[in-house]
Amino acid sequence: MKIVVCVKQTPDTAELPKVNINQVKAGEIGATMIVNPWDEFAIEEGLLLSEKHRADVTAICVGPTQALEALRTSVAMGVGSAILLSDPALVEADALVTARALAAAINKAGGADLVVTGKQSVDGNSGQVSVALARLLGANFLSGVVKVVDVSGGQITVERSLEEGKETVTAKLPAVLSVAREINEPRYPSFMGIRKAAKAAIPTWTVADLGLSAAQVGKAGSVSDWIDLRKPPARAAQVEIIKGDTPEQQAAILMDRLLADKVI
Repeated sequence: MKIVVCVKQTPDTAELPKVNINQVKAGEIGATMIVNPWDEFAIEEGLLLSEKHRADVTAICVGPTQALEALRTSVAMGVGSAILLSDPALVEADALVTARALAAAINKAGGADLVVTGKQSVDGNSGQVSVALARLLGANFLSGVVKVVDVSGGQITVERSLEEGKETVTAKLPAVLSVAREINEPRYPSFMGIRKAAKAAIPTWTVADLGLSAAQVGKAGSVSDWIDLRKPPARAAQVEIIKGDTPEQQAAILMDRLLADKVI
């Protein structure tokens, strides 16, 4: 069985400065770049499945040359091989173009029985790449996966998390899984893994290598475009300490306030 994990390098949101849309599109955000936190769960699940089913795992990332670090982190965690898809034509790619590049790379690498992705990225937050990828690969799509129950007989059974509860679904392979954070606890890269990753030869494929035309990438191949990026306005808040001689008295005053403000 062959497993592919899709990885993205994103800004560390803990130190994200104020940016504008042009900086985002050009990749000039000025923050520390890390593996997309959602993708860490995808990497871990790919590794768990590979250990259980003796499968090969390949990590694929679309991004600039610096995104090699995200792939080296994947290798340090235990991924067997990695591929970077980097080309100026992919800089302003939307979710569809990104999925198209990933699908072309997966096919060029010999296909995959399972493709594992994170729920979304912390920068784009669209959650659309995995859906488009499944469509382009002609694979079944399973979202919100919180547990892989079984993989056998050319099928996969998973548990999905829904707003109203959970459901168990069986689908034929190949399949694309979009996993939720409840599925596992990502491991830390080992010392030996870090040493291996530092020496790993990670190939970089361009649009030409993928066999994609100019009409399939960049703005020409995109169907959506970010036209604005802004943080929500700060909300004014006021704190009042409720005083009383006893906790019971404080609770009574609080209850009166909540009733008066129609909170309850």
